[in-house]
Amino acid sequence: MTRNVRRGGKIWVRIFPDKPVTVRPAETRMGSGKGSPEYWVAIVKPGRMLYEMGGVAENVARKAISIAASKMPIQTQFIISG
Repeated sequence: MTRNVRRGGKIWVRIFPDKPVTVRPAETRMGSGKGSPEYWVAIVKPGRMLYEMGGVAENVARKAISIAASKMPIQTQFIISG
């Protein structure tokens, strides 16, 4: 998206990975508590806004968002606000 917009506008990412996923080490015995955090994930529910863009024309923003949406494993929608 940033390549497509060039220096014309600003892009905000509206999701942040804030949930830790813990993994126990391989070949450990039962018990002895929970594993250490291995990586972080963001829970994305339906209707959640992923990206926000400002300072560019609508056709440029629509093209940039469609390029980004084609790389995502979910169905997305382009929304214009006032």
